[in-house]
Amino acid sequence: MDGRNNSMAALQYLESLRNAHPELGEWYNTLSDLYQRKLWHQLTLKLEQFVTLAVFQAGDSLIQLYQNFITDFETKINLLKLAHFAVIVSRQYSEKDAAISYLEGVIEKLRTTSKVRIEEPILYINMQIGLFKLEQGGQKECKKLLEEGKSTLDSMTDIDPSVYASYYWISSQYHKARQEFAEFYRSALLYLAYTSVETLSDSFKLCNSSHAFVVLSVMEMPCSDLAFDLSLSALLGENIYNFGELLAHPIIKSLMGTKVEWLYYILEAFNSGDLVRYQELCRVHGAALSSQPALVQNEKKLLEKINILCLMEIIFSRPSEDRTIPLGIIAERTKLTVEDVEYLLMKSLSVHLIEGIIDQVEGTVYVSWVQPRVLGIPQIRSLRDRLDNWVDKVHTALLSVEAETPDLVAA
Repeated sequence: MDGRNNSMAALQYLESLRNAHPELGEWYNTLSDLYQRKLWHQLTLKLEQFVTLAVFQAGDSLIQLYQNFITDFETKINLLKLAHFAVIVSRQYSEKDAAISYLEGVIEKLRTTSKVRIEEPILYINMQIGLFKLEQGGQKECKKLLEEGKSTLDSMTDIDPSVYASYYWISSQYHKARQEFAEFYRSALLYLAYTSVETLSDSFKLCNSSHAFVVLSVMEMPCSDLAFDLSLSALLGENIYNFGELLAHPIIKSLMGTKVEWLYYILEAFNSGDLVRYQELCRVHGAALSSQPALVQNEKKLLEKINILCLMEIIFSRPSEDRTIPLGIIAERTKLTVEDVEYLLMKSLSVHLIEGIIDQVEGTVYVSWVQPRVLGIPQIRSLRDRLDNWVDKVHTALLSVEAETPDLVAA
């Protein structure tokens, strides 16, 4: 009897929505039909579209939809889809504690079901709880949920990309709150690896209004500045010397045509180790750079980083048979003294960017290995030219051997 009453209540709720929004009558008719026919999969797919309608984006519309309609069949649908709905609904609660309480209630319902693989939806929901905790200043609680989440991920296979994405997003926001640039950068890139850029709004990729390295909530924030934050963390992150992966990602293009377009060009300068270009950009965009406290505070570290990248570019540009480099050449390109070049080389050796031997007597460095990097178009073009030169040399050697072969046979 209770089930029938619940069904009647759910249908009456849809009817009330139809009366309130007659322009969406077709939507409500479809939902009602699928619900009565118990076509849970089709109903889930329709609801995924339905909850994105403008009418549900204000007030507590989604909360009401969940409480008066979805609750009646919540454990009959795909449980991960239920978790998706629950997280979306939770963002309409005005109080974080109320949102957390609601999500914890959904987790309890998941634990009582007889379905398998409840770990995925529980992890997905726990990540949103972790974000709410973080927004309340609860870094310890967030860290605990992240550690538990990592353990769950490591113990499972065939995990849905949305679960990975939620974990890495919350991880990035945790490190962001702690100003841990390198860790934020790595987590955010992993988040993007499990997320289609097309699903991110332009405001999520970048917002033109104000730019600050602050914690924001996924999928609801108008100023998440993900491209900006990634760029900033790449520059400031400890031991991050490879910018090719970021520059190759479509999201970084959202910097173009904005007030922070200069950041894209600085990334390019770092990636190519172009010290002159970097200094020119600093001169032209000095006011914008000065408005970023993190860049101002780490000015010396940035200069050291681009000098190291300049060194790597010098090594990359030399043929493999000519890897003994005079320190004077490096000093000239980096505008450093020979003593400072030696320190730069020791730093590069210590972080395993290169392997080699410094000869202080001869004033040279022999480089036997350079850390592999994601190459940009200019670097690939340079590599192509060197390969063409090598092919020409091989061809010349072949012609020489062919020319001398008759003499060798005669002898």
